[in-house]
Amino acid sequence: MEIMEKILKQARMPEGRFGAFWARFMNIGHSRLTRWGLSHISINKDDTILDIGCGGGRTVNTMAKIAAEGKVYGIDYSEVSVAVSTSKNKRLIDAGRVRILHASVDSLPFSDDMFNLVIAVESCHFWPDLVNNLKEIRRVLKPGGSVIIVNAIYRDERFEKRNSKVARMGDFTYHLPDEFRGFLKDAGYSSIQIEVLENKNWITAIGING
Repeated sequence: MEIMEKILKQARMPEGRFGAFWARFMNIGHSRLTRWGLSHISINKDDTILDIGCGGGRTVNTMAKIAAEGKVYGIDYSEVSVAVSTSKNKRLIDAGRVRILHASVDSLPFSDDMFNLVIAVESCHFWPDLVNNLKEIRRVLKPGGSVIIVNAIYRDERFEKRNSKVARMGDFTYHLPDEFRGFLKDAGYSSIQIEVLENKNWITAIGING
C-alpha cells in the first residue's frame, strides 16, 4: 500500500499514533475550507450545535467561541479522534460548554429537536447511507434548524482524474452538486442551498428542517 493510500485510509478512521497525528493535522488542513463553509450560515450566540465527524476538534472549538452562550457537541466513530478532540477542547469540556462522544451518524445518541445547527466537514464521504443519515440528522434538528455539509471535493470533470484516484485510494464517494440537492430533498429538507468554489473544487450544501 503506497503512502498516499495509507494517509487516505486514516481520513476514514484514524487509528494508532499515525491516526492521532492525522486528526491533529486535519485541524490545520481543514481550517480554510471550514471558514469558507461557515461563511454561508449564521450562528447565534446561544445555539446548540453538533459537529459530525469532529476529527481533531478544531471546528468544535471554533463554533464554541461563536456560540459563546450555547453548547457544542462533537461525535466521531474513531476513538482516536474522540481522544484528540477531547484534549483539544478540555477547557471547554470542563466548563460544560462542549461534549465529545464516540458515536456514528447512523444512530445519533441525542433526543429529537435538540440542535439549531448540525455541521459535517469532510465526513459525509464515508457515511453509510446519505439520505437515511440526513433523515437521522433531521430528527435531532429543531424545527427551522440547519444542516451544513462542507466538502473539499465534488464531482466535476475538470478535477475528475485527480478525484477518482483519491476516492479509490480512500474508499469514499463524492457527488455532483445536484446530487447533494437531491439527497437533502429526499431527506425532507427545504430551502436547499448549494455553494461551490469552482477553482478549488469545494462544495457546501445547506438544508433547513421545515
